[in-house]
Amino acid sequence: MFHHRFLTRIGKLFTDVPIGQIAARQWLPQQPWIRTGRCRCSTSSQVHRPLEGIRILDLTRVLAGPFCAMLLGDLGAEVIKVERPDGGDDTRSWGPPFIADQSCYFLSVNRNKKSIGVNIRSPGGVQIIHDLAQKSDVVLENYIPGKLDQLGVGYEDLRKVAPSIIYCSITGYGSDGPYSKRGGYDVVGAALSGLLHITGPQDGEPCRVGVAMTDMTTGLYAHGAIMAALLHRYKTGEGQKIDCNLLSSQVSIMTHIAANYLISGWEARRWGTGHESIVPYQAFKTKDDKYLIVGAGNQNLFEILCKRIGAEHMLEDSRYKDNQSRVENRESLIAALSEIFAQKEMSVWLAKFEGYGLPYGPIQNMQQVFSDPQVLHNNMIQEFQHSTAGTVRVPGPAVKYSTIDTSHCTAPPRLSEHTQQVLQGMLGYSDDKIQQLHQDGAIGILKDVENAS
Repeated sequence: MFHHRFLTRIGKLFTDVPIGQIAARQWLPQQPWIRTGRCRCSTSSQVHRPLEGIRILDLTRVLAGPFCAMLLGDLGAEVIKVERPDGGDDTRSWGPPFIADQSCYFLSVNRNKKSIGVNIRSPGGVQIIHDLAQKSDVVLENYIPGKLDQLGVGYEDLRKVAPSIIYCSITGYGSDGPYSKRGGYDVVGAALSGLLHITGPQDGEPCRVGVAMTDMTTGLYAHGAIMAALLHRYKTGEGQKIDCNLLSSQVSIMTHIAANYLISGWEARRWGTGHESIVPYQAFKTKDDKYLIVGAGNQNLFEILCKRIGAEHMLEDSRYKDNQSRVENRESLIAALSEIFAQKEMSVWLAKFEGYGLPYGPIQNMQQVFSDPQVLHNNMIQEFQHSTAGTVRVPGPAVKYSTIDTSHCTAPPRLSEHTQQVLQGMLGYSDDKIQQLHQDGAIGILKDVENAS
């Protein structure tokens, strides 16, 4: 039996469409596209995205949870971001850089959301969360396990008022176990999982990865888990609790490095830009002090590399006859290749390799990344207008669909920007009730922020 409320929430058209057509997605109209600037924009006012009608009650802060919620928002979900009235998401103050009064960090992962200021430690704030849960499909949170239960907004509390709710928790180490009560940060999860152990110079100290990959990976896992839970509820009517954590996410992403140890006892080590099991597969310094990544993942690619750099003699050298031999003789091969690459400028090597099927590319800074012709072709710059920051550009969605538009974008919200709109329009609270909640410190409204500035 299909869950009627879910069908209604997953898309307003579902109630008038036969189930067979829903499965085949025959109800989606064809959309005419025009290209405007760096975004694909629809000429139709009815742009259908797969999560339209789904509401996410987002209690997360910082990165993993907000990144997950943003991805769901890109696909059409309505994301209600619940923030502390006195300061909001921690990343609002993370900087520099700032643009006007906005943190670039916050702007990067909070598009397509509505912000409401709610003090969930107050009775009025708890009631708001309960009321919103009854009108939502998913609750997303990243508090230390047990904290929201103490406040009365844990999974068991909310499922009593919203039995079909999907409740996704993102924690540092899991909902129970010896580390469960510890605060979870990306770099700590990366350390415990072994990622930092394998990252850094071959003979140097462990290094933090330049971007919070453990947080982002967990956000991606949570995003996929929520989609699976929505599909499960569509089929069965059942809600459920989802547990995601930084440690498990990063351990799972260690893949072959972890398997090398689990299967053969082979302990991992740091290789700089190199690869433990493939040689050559790393960066080489060119004559103009730039760095070029070259990867020869099979024998054919190694032969192409040798021919393009004028080192055909290496193909006759028994030390480099196959990948296993090259791994065993890594030091001599890398030294010889490094000497060759140092003889010519980056532009020369790029011209030599173009069109021959060899994996290669320069190490680029951010200015070079967002001037790169392929990055521009892929529409990876998303631009929007922010009420105080003006024109803002951020990395856009990575995935493109043939029949789904993900270019629609609303600017990241100001703190408590939508409190009144949500409480009145969604929950039907009166002006007097909202005023009383404000006086009691249960909610924040945008004018509080404006007055403070």
